[in-house]
Amino acid sequence: MLEADSRLVPEYLREASYEYLGSAPLHVRRYTSPEFFRLEVERMWPRVWQFACREEEILEPGDVVVYDNAGVSLLITRQKDGTIRAFHNVCLHRGRKLRTRSGWVGDFRCPFHGFTWEVDGRLKEIPCAWDFPHLDPQRMQLPEAKVGVWAGFVFVNVDGKAEPLHEWLAPLPAHFARWNLEDCVTSVWVGKVIPANWKATAEAFMEAWHSVVTHPQILPFTGDANSRYDIYGDHVNRAITPFGTLSPHLAGKGHDDQFVVDSIMKFGARAAAVGAPKLPPGLGAREFLAAANRARYASDTGFDFENATDSELLDAYTYNVFPNLAPWGGFTPNIVYRWRPWPDQDRTLMEVRILARRHKDKPPPKPVPMRMLSEAEPWTDAPELGSLASVFEQDMANLPFLQEGMKVSANGRIELGNYQEIRIRHFHRTLDRYLSE
Repeated sequence: MLEADSRLVPEYLREASYEYLGSAPLHVRRYTSPEFFRLEVERMWPRVWQFACREEEILEPGDVVVYDNAGVSLLITRQKDGTIRAFHNVCLHRGRKLRTRSGWVGDFRCPFHGFTWEVDGRLKEIPCAWDFPHLDPQRMQLPEAKVGVWAGFVFVNVDGKAEPLHEWLAPLPAHFARWNLEDCVTSVWVGKVIPANWKATAEAFMEAWHSVVTHPQILPFTGDANSRYDIYGDHVNRAITPFGTLSPHLAGKGHDDQFVVDSIMKFGARAAAVGAPKLPPGLGAREFLAAANRARYASDTGFDFENATDSELLDAYTYNVFPNLAPWGGFTPNIVYRWRPWPDQDRTLMEVRILARRHKDKPPPKPVPMRMLSEAEPWTDAPELGSLASVFEQDMANLPFLQEGMKVSANGRIELGNYQEIRIRHFHRTLDRYLSE
């Protein structure tokens, strides 16, 4: 239960009737209120594990990634001994950010007065040191955040009391053990600031049944409303959306498996060209498409996928890790979503990565930097996304009007489905736990 101090917690957060895995509504002010956003920044973001970068971004000692989110700025750095550490990106002299860009450094030198720290956070130099006899080098060590690594993802947490990363992620590591995302490299990375709340943006990817209206072009090969949803503890949930099958919305309209194959080949996102894609007698669309992917992935990577299931080669295993990470499982090119408030409750930096598997007999490719789209550029201006770009553009077209609509809502209620939107309910139940403690 959230505390009843009205100076800190607005009334709509203190209503005891909200049971987020039941059928109660949410309030729109969760998405539109500056006060609610302030509570998130003060009570939730400083206590959660956050995906900051991939290991391939910081391969060499001195490589550094600047990670900014919700009132925190960190320097994620590879150390000489190969470990990864994270320091608060603030000069301890006058408070300027030490760095504004990722890259390589020999040390951290403040551009204001030149106070300098070693890459391991130890104080290195104070200009005019005679004027600072009161400063103890031990006290001038850069403050540090906790770091955890899983499957090539580097996480940070500024709460010194935070539970270990593997406990936070459970059972995710066990689920992903077969898929070896640590052997993947970022091959596509596109970001754009969206004029909508970060939660509303993330929630657009927590259910698949919006496809019937938002993505009609994928219905011939996507079982949107037949997705399976699973909840695991506080921090992890999952959707499995089947591909290579008709949407239930098209059932009874005379479409056969050949229609499914022809449609997915035309779309071009889930399978490669396999010559003349005519189904042999007795072979279903899913079996055919999975076999095509099995052969293509083996050719692309040098690995054997004979033990991979058809589902692992076709379907969207979309996991959510609270609060703002969504990695895809399976053996398909793995998509990774991240959402960050940018900078407040009305705007979100949405990032889409695609992880490509390394070839077992070749050096790993270099990761790509993020392409940042301007507000005027559509997602289709990022050709590296392929046919997915049009899907993201359709999703993003909804979100500004969603944010505007919630701000002018007459009853202030968000009514969620009991099953297909259960991951959204789960998300808010976990969020409230942090806001109430």
